[in-house]
This record gives sequence, structure tokens and C-alpha cells, in this order.
Amino acid sequence: MKRIIAGLFCVTLSAVLTNTAWAASAGNGEKLAKRWCSVCHVVATDQTRGSTQAPPFSTIADKPGFDAAKLALYLLLPHPRMPDMNMSRSEAADLAAYIATQGK
Repeated sequence: MKRIIAGLFCVTLSAVLTNTAWAASAGNGEKLAKRWCSVCHVVATDQTRGSTQAPPFSTIADKPGFDAAKLALYLLLPHPRMPDMNMSRSEAADLAAYIATQGK
């Protein structure tokens, strides 16, 4: 019985740690946005200006059908209007999670 309980505990602990490790961090995404994106995009409500060529993060987040996972994938693919930031998958997920918080 003790082995079964210990085994269940290990499986549960492993599942919790795995989910925590893979969860996107909007807080980290905010730091990335302010460092990398704020030159062109308005990334926060306290930012007064960005480029007129790039939409504010709030506009991106409010688009119908917005999906943070699709945005994270888009950020990883090369596209001509943005510089290649050479982001990791977790950084792209963090940034997309932050952008999602900027919607209404």
C-alpha cells in the first residue's frame, strides 16, 4: 500500500511540475515586450507612443479570433515586416501570453 501511495505521489508531483514548467509567463512576456517590441508597438497602457506602422498590442489582442498559441507560432516564423528576434519557443509563448492580457 505504501508503494502505491508513493507511486501516485510521484506521478502527481511530476504532472504538477511539468505543467508549471510549460506554462507561459505573461510577466516575462511583458519584460520582453518592453525590451524588444516597444520601439515599434505600444506594448502597455503607460507607453505614450510607438511607430504608426505597427499596431498596439491592445489592437492585436482584440482582433476577432485572437489565439495566443497561433501568435506565438507566428512570432517564431520569419516575416518581412518585423526583425528576426531569434526567440525561443518559451519566449514567444510568454510574449503571446502578455499580448493576450492587453485585450479588453
